[in-house]
Amino acid sequence: MRVSDAPTSIKGRGAASNPANRFEVIHLERDADWNPEEDSAPKTVFLRDLSQTAINYNNSPDVGFEASINPYRGCEHGCIYCFARPTHEYLGFSAGLDFETKIMVKENLPELLRKELSSRKWKPQTIVMSGVTDCYQPIERKLLLTRRCLEVLVEFRNPVAIITKNFLVTRDLDLYRELARFNAIRVNISVTTLDEKLGPKLEPRASLPKHRLAAISELRDAGVFVNVMVAPVIPGLTDHEIPSIIKAAREAGAQSAGYVPVRLPYAVSPLFEEWLGLHFPDRKEKVLNRIRAMRGGKLNDPNFGSRMRGDGVFAEQMHQMFSVACRKAGFDRAGTLPISSAAFRIPPGPQLTLF
Repeated sequence: MRVSDAPTSIKGRGAASNPANRFEVIHLERDADWNPEEDSAPKTVFLRDLSQTAINYNNSPDVGFEASINPYRGCEHGCIYCFARPTHEYLGFSAGLDFETKIMVKENLPELLRKELSSRKWKPQTIVMSGVTDCYQPIERKLLLTRRCLEVLVEFRNPVAIITKNFLVTRDLDLYRELARFNAIRVNISVTTLDEKLGPKLEPRASLPKHRLAAISELRDAGVFVNVMVAPVIPGLTDHEIPSIIKAAREAGAQSAGYVPVRLPYAVSPLFEEWLGLHFPDRKEKVLNRIRAMRGGKLNDPNFGSRMRGDGVFAEQMHQMFSVACRKAGFDRAGTLPISSAAFRIPPGPQLTLF
C-alpha cells in the first residue's frame, strides 16, 4: 500500500498521517485511493500494557522531578506538537496517527504502585502524573486508572504533581483535598492558547481553553495549589498570547506559572510541518524559521540546559514577555511552600484474627 501524496486533515485528530517508524523495516500506509470523506476518523483502540513496574525514573537536569507514573502510553488528545509522540515508536507504532489511536493501558498500575511504595527501597518523593502522556485523557473517565493510583497515593500520603489539559481533573477533588492537608499535591494545568478555534486544531480532543480555566477555579476553591503551564509556546503562532493566558489563569486562581518553548524531537518535526501546511500555510515558514532561530538552526535541540528554554533573540523575547506578564498579574512564588513528603507512611496491612 502507498499513501496519497497530498495529506488531508482528519477531523478529531492532530496528525494527518502515519510516518514510518525509525526502528521498523516494514511500514503500512493507506491505499492511494483512500477517501477521507468516507473514512475520515480512524477509531481509537485500547491495548493491554504488560509493564511490570509502575514508577519511571529520569536523571534529566531540565525536568525538575525524578519519579513519574503513566497510566497510558499514547494519548487520544492528539496534540500535534507532543514531544512524547516518538515514544510510541519503541512499541512498534508510528508517532503519527498511531500515537493518538492506539493507546496502551496499564491495567495493573495501581497494584504495582502499591507494591513499590511499600518497598523499603522506596525513597519518599514527589511522583509526577503524567511525565509523558496525559493521565486524564478521555478513556480515564471510564477506566479510572488515574483515580485508583491517586487513592493509593492518598493512602501512603505520598506527594504527587499532576500535569493535564483536561477538565476531568476536577472529578478527583475529594482525593486532592485529602493530599492538600499534608501539602502533598500540586496540579499543573496546561493552557496553550485561549483561541477556541485554534485549540481544537492543535489539541483535538483536549478540553477547550475556557474549561481549563474553569478547572483552575474549581481546584483553587477546593484548596489545591494550581500552577498554569503556558506550554508549549509556539513562536509566530501562540507566543503573542502569553500575557493574556497569564492574566486569565491568575484571575481563575492559579498561584504560579511556567512556560516551555515548543520542542519537536524526531518524528514530531515532520508531523508539525505537515500540520502547519494544512492549517496555516501562510505562516508555516515564519513559525518554522523562528523555531530554528531558537534551536541553533534546527527544529529541535536535544541538549540539556537549552532544550527546555531555547536560545537566541526570540527565546529572550519570550522569556521577557513571560516575566513581565507574571509580574503584572501578581504572581508571587516567594510565598509558596515546597511540596512535602514529610507525611509519608506505609499504611498497615489487613489485620489477622485468632479465630
